[in-house]
Amino acid sequence: MDTTTAIRCYLIFTGTGPILVLSTYPELTDPRLIAKLEYKGITRFIAYEVSLAAVQERYGEAFAGVERDLGAAQDIRVLDFNGHQIMANFSLAELGEPIKVGG
Repeated sequence: MDTTTAIRCYLIFTGTGPILVLSTYPELTDPRLIAKLEYKGITRFIAYEVSLAAVQERYGEAFAGVERDLGAAQDIRVLDFNGHQIMANFSLAELGEPIKVGG
């Protein structure tokens, strides 16, 4: 499988701040992905899908390392959990429609 086309990037705003993740699940609302986030204590969030090309450009080798670790399996990996850095790398204007999860 070509993981480049299967990988999706999400900027997720959680109760403790934003995280940037890579996922090979078909969509953010996939129940298996939601279960993994819930296991980590993330039960409510607002997220945005972020351009894969933009993430590759802005995170370079860090992106490549996480991409290799993710492999072809359906899973999720955190690329960045530094809210200040994430917000410096992405403007709100480049984000699309929000995905809301949890009551």
